[in-house]
Amino acid sequence: MKVGVPKHKQIILFDGVCNLCNSSVLYVIKRDKKQLFMFAPLQSDVGRHVIEKFKINTSKIDSIILYHPEKEIIHYKSTAALKIASQLPFPTKALAIFLIVPSFIRNWVYDFIASNRYKWYGKKETCMIPTPELKSKFLD
Repeated sequence: MKVGVPKHKQIILFDGVCNLCNSSVLYVIKRDKKQLFMFAPLQSDVGRHVIEKFKINTSKIDSIILYHPEKEIIHYKSTAALKIASQLPFPTKALAIFLIVPSFIRNWVYDFIASNRYKWYGKKETCMIPTPELKSKFLD
């Protein structure tokens, strides 16, 4: 399967049933003035393709992946979140300063939040369905 993404776009793969993840996607969409990102749930065909391609263990990484199709690289967990933040306008961009913190520390915090996200923010029965205005930003 070839992921059909316009040149220079990055794909944010997210847990489509997680309320925190869905809110985060909407946050990014609102601030992505340069139109750098496209989105797909991890549960989608695109999500499964990336998971298989990079042999991602979804029992350890199940909440966010930043995929650069042009460069054929992925970032996940706190690195993905901070790399996304670094490409958004100030003040969100300032969060990238935390990339200097070693990833094992960042990911410990990230994993703590991720492991509690359903309890704290809830969970949907099905993946988010984008509005017609946002449909062009999502891959199936």
